[in-house]
Amino acid sequence: MNGVEGFMYPNEIALQWSVLIVLYPFITGLVAGAFILASLERVFRVEAVKPTYRLALLTALAFLLDAPLPLQLHLGHPERSPEMYFTPHSTSAMAMFGYVYLWYLMAVLVLEIWLDYRRDIVLMSQQSKGFLRLIYKVMTLGSSNISERSLAIDERVGWIVTIIGIPSAFMLHGYVGFIFGSIKANPWWSSPLMPVVFIFSAMVSGIAAVMLLYMAITKLRKQKIDVRCVDSIAMYLFYIFIIDFNLEMLDLIHRIYEADESFKSLNFLVHTQLFIPHIVIQILMGTLVPIVLLGITQVIKLPEIVRKRMYAVAGCLTMVGIFAMRWNVVIGGQLFSKSFLGFTTYKMALVTREGLLAAIALTILPFIFLWVLIKLLPPWGEEHEAAAAD
Repeated sequence: MNGVEGFMYPNEIALQWSVLIVLYPFITGLVAGAFILASLERVFRVEAVKPTYRLALLTALAFLLDAPLPLQLHLGHPERSPEMYFTPHSTSAMAMFGYVYLWYLMAVLVLEIWLDYRRDIVLMSQQSKGFLRLIYKVMTLGSSNISERSLAIDERVGWIVTIIGIPSAFMLHGYVGFIFGSIKANPWWSSPLMPVVFIFSAMVSGIAAVMLLYMAITKLRKQKIDVRCVDSIAMYLFYIFIIDFNLEMLDLIHRIYEADESFKSLNFLVHTQLFIPHIVIQILMGTLVPIVLLGITQVIKLPEIVRKRMYAVAGCLTMVGIFAMRWNVVIGGQLFSKSFLGFTTYKMALVTREGLLAAIALTILPFIFLWVLIKLLPPWGEEHEAAAAD
């Protein structure tokens, strides 16, 4: 059969999980990483990253709203998905994720954003006119008290919600790694380090995404980028990236040392079909180059303009590398036979339910959500506006 080498069972030739399932962990990783960056200011009081606090929350919400859509499009009958809420299956990690998603959306992210913006929402409900006034009125949820005592309570409750949200963010994305890592029949996936690697790669991608968004939006608004802020974000990105890379290398060394019956097959796969996406794009271009660029900015005092350009290049390459990592896990884990005697290929369609155009549309959608959220809830307050104007 065309596209197949060696011996494969008929049910192994067609890949069950396509590019949409690649997008799903990539998007949820951005959610978790963006929230972790926001928690640096709220919980750990890292004042340097304060200009990105609200933007990080809105970014997390925008991508979280988009996160289940690849799964819904992948399902043959998406209308059946609500059944997991009404007929819970406690032994199914996939079924339980529905509750994790709902918890994180409503009890953590939306609540924290509402508490943080409540004063602004009340003021905008009083100052706006027409349909916008109605929207802000609804968003106040009937709470118009913005006294000093009331806002202090909001701040305290918001801090508690963020504390709860940190392990919830780990759970949101760590579960994806758990799904793959617990599949014993697939040696490419079956690793106890898989959930941990997914969590740290999520932090890397989310922090890089917020840094890039902050720099791009500030430029579009023709305002000055807070260099102290992006310097701090780049520092955290650099150190977390090193941890993530070490974890991935630890997993690789363990596989090489163990060298079980699947090793020759996986080794052949990495050196043939996955050489470009895994070795070249993920490791060299998407990991080592960004780490080197970020490392240079940490040890050498460079001009602001040079640092910003290096941060932008490193951030873009980081996003490419993390997406390649998701691709190599999801697609790569389906390219070899369970007998380790054959290989197949994945050809992405263009105009199908799970084709390239659908994937592009689902990638663009969260940016539309973010644009709407920024219009309704501006992420920069008066202090940042004044600092940017100076």
